[in-house]
Amino acid sequence: MRGGVIFELTHEGVVAVPVLRLDEVRAGTGEVVGGKAANLGELIGAGFRVPPGFVITTAAYEEVCRVADLLDGLPGSAPKIRDRITARALPPGLATAITDAYAELGSGPVAVRSSATAEDLPDASFAGQQDTYLNVVGAEALLDAVRRCWASLWTDRAISYREVNGIDHSSVRLAVVVQEMVDASAAGVLFTADPVTGNRADCVIDANTGLGESVVSGAVTPDHFVVSGDRITKRLGDKPTSVRAVASGGVETVAQDSAAPSISDEQARELAELGREVARHYGTPQDLEWAIGADGVWLTQSRPITTLFPLPAETEDGLRMYLSVNVAQGVYRPLTPMGVATLGLLATGVLRELGLSAPGARPAPFRPVDGWLFLDITGTTGNRVGRALLPRLMAAAEARTGRVYESLLDDPRLPRKPGATARTLRAFGLLLARNRIPLLFAGVLRDPARARAEAFRRVDELRAELASPEPRTARERLDAARHALLRSTAPRMAWVAPRMMPILLLSRLLPKLVRATEAEIHVVLSGIPHNVTTEMDLELWAIAQRIGPEVADLPARYRDRALPADVLRALDDFLATHGHRTAGEIDAGVPRWSEEPGQVLALVENYARTGEAGHDAAERFRQRAEEAVVQASEIVSRLPNRVHAGLANFLLDRVRQLAGMRELPKYCAVLGIAAARTHLRDIGDELTSAGRISDPSDVFFLDYEELSDLIDGFDHRELITTRRATHERELRRKHLPRLLLSDGTEPETLLATTGSGNALRGTSASAGTVTGIARVVRDPANARLSPGDVLVAPSTDPGWTPLFLTASGLVMEMGGPNSHGATVAREYGIPAVVGVPDATTRITDGQTITVNGSAGVVEL
Repeated sequence: MRGGVIFELTHEGVVAVPVLRLDEVRAGTGEVVGGKAANLGELIGAGFRVPPGFVITTAAYEEVCRVADLLDGLPGSAPKIRDRITARALPPGLATAITDAYAELGSGPVAVRSSATAEDLPDASFAGQQDTYLNVVGAEALLDAVRRCWASLWTDRAISYREVNGIDHSSVRLAVVVQEMVDASAAGVLFTADPVTGNRADCVIDANTGLGESVVSGAVTPDHFVVSGDRITKRLGDKPTSVRAVASGGVETVAQDSAAPSISDEQARELAELGREVARHYGTPQDLEWAIGADGVWLTQSRPITTLFPLPAETEDGLRMYLSVNVAQGVYRPLTPMGVATLGLLATGVLRELGLSAPGARPAPFRPVDGWLFLDITGTTGNRVGRALLPRLMAAAEARTGRVYESLLDDPRLPRKPGATARTLRAFGLLLARNRIPLLFAGVLRDPARARAEAFRRVDELRAELASPEPRTARERLDAARHALLRSTAPRMAWVAPRMMPILLLSRLLPKLVRATEAEIHVVLSGIPHNVTTEMDLELWAIAQRIGPEVADLPARYRDRALPADVLRALDDFLATHGHRTAGEIDAGVPRWSEEPGQVLALVENYARTGEAGHDAAERFRQRAEEAVVQASEIVSRLPNRVHAGLANFLLDRVRQLAGMRELPKYCAVLGIAAARTHLRDIGDELTSAGRISDPSDVFFLDYEELSDLIDGFDHRELITTRRATHERELRRKHLPRLLLSDGTEPETLLATTGSGNALRGTSASAGTVTGIARVVRDPANARLSPGDVLVAPSTDPGWTPLFLTASGLVMEMGGPNSHGATVAREYGIPAVVGVPDATTRITDGQTITVNGSAGVVEL
């Protein structure tokens, strides 16, 4: 059979309807028509063993099915679409082309497989969304299977999958791959990287005897092999049946001995090596389907593994360990490229101010990848200080991260390094001495009121400096953005942080120092004053209580007209002070409340409604503060002697006076980031007006040097388009690892999941027990919580905290007892459990749950 155009039909001009041999469907030869077809064609061209066959290209699908005509009435008309396609007769010329090609294959049994243009994409595999028909025998059966493959593009599951992944239905076409059947003694799937742990060095094989349908469909528990170098780990599955070809066509399911392995160890090694070769060919880990016939191994499909988390680029040898900055900061979404660059500038400035880097040096070892920011912490495992101290620090900020880190300390690939402990202690001592941290902390403890006043004076000073006269040109604005971060914000952060961080350590030591339980200390840390975030929330609550429920229920477009004048003025003042904040606020690419005040209005509406229902957040906060004072007195009163009681009273008082200031370093950072964003937005407006970029937000998909080049005339539109696509893809990612190894392994997957059945276990963050309706929230912008609801979230930052005023409890997937969400939950006195793995998927919205903040348990 010759490839190329078989005949032509007319539909909106001349449309070629080709039938191509598989070996012609590869780059530079035939038409590339979809995932399976293109991949199989490339593999043939690269010399791999692929069953011979041919492709009915997307042009034939378009000619016969007329996609534009099919789309009327989706999704409700999907069954009618399928019926219309399967009932249509193929044009005679196309039918002849297909049957002629089939005859050239020998007219024997074939597999008929769907290959859509929206398939095997870098971020969505579409695995199993369209149909495959095995052991098709005869020309008429083949033509019928082709129509059914086309129709399978319009199953409910395929339509839903496209909608979830943002694929336009009208853009999708479907080719059909026809291949000779392999008389398989065994078949299955092969991943060239472990799809669960992420390890790029492991090949994972699922196998069963007979055809691969039983494995792919999930009809049996297959034999499972993991090939790591020469080592094989295997687990035989419960596979009571096997799918076999029937001589007359079609397949049947037959019983078999499930105790016997479906393939030998040697065959598993051969498959793994073959998989690695295919992965090398494509330059990315692959998901393969394979079959073993009498004459060896055949590949029937290859597609990229789309679920693997991307790896940071690394030039150093050996295994590296990365800590997620996103998780540590409670930002469960990718950062924009400019967001990453902005944090890098801030880190550079702060480290320079603390004497930890020389001018011009790179910041701390950040490792960004596709918008996710990691910190290389490999060096901490090589010395006793890091191994002892870091798990405790992690446990305070993000509880489960500390446990995952500890699980790696005995890994022989992360050895202890001679002299590393001494070097760490020396560097730490120099940091303390250079910045006079012990003296500073002593001064803060001696006079907390003066320390607070000075800290807030620095914040006011920063505000004033950032509000300096606006620059006029794009170049001046870019310089102003850098100056806001390096020269204005970084020095204030470096001044505040050394004075505030020891308070966090002291608060963690309180249970031992004053002989109290964790639950009692949680009460003491309720209703903490001088916290810029809780004060912001309570200010918004007070504004909302001026509004009647009849106003709050008005449609959004009328709300601003209906609000009383004094409320409008109060909201203006609120945004003038707090408009730089938002959810995900550490990313300069994220709009602020001042830009999108609808988020604030939604909170006001919810507050007004819940206040009318009898909930009073301000009164609840005041009561928690009173309970904290009573609890502190009780702790002091039961201590055995005056000295200990006096010390305990002093420590409890100082922690309550100072703990609220823990927000100030980040508060300064967000002020600086917002100021930089303002300058960058103005640059975007100017460059858009000049026709240099398509949209003002394009500037946030460059870094500072690239934006400088753009201002100078360099064209970065292609780079911006690519990065936007990457950002959109990563926004759909559902899971973010706390720690990641450079071989791709996510260490948490190697730990047993905590909790089972009706109980999920995490870390206690705020004492108390509450039962309520779970509200699973992934984006706070449009969340609605009624009094008594329990907020269940992946993580939180200050942009989330207004929701805490109406929540009765908090459950977070991320976080530790000193994380932002945990601290604010304690201050509001609501029970909280953090670090609960997969909480947002294991808890259903609307489900009744009990949050036991004292025990760190969530009962479903």
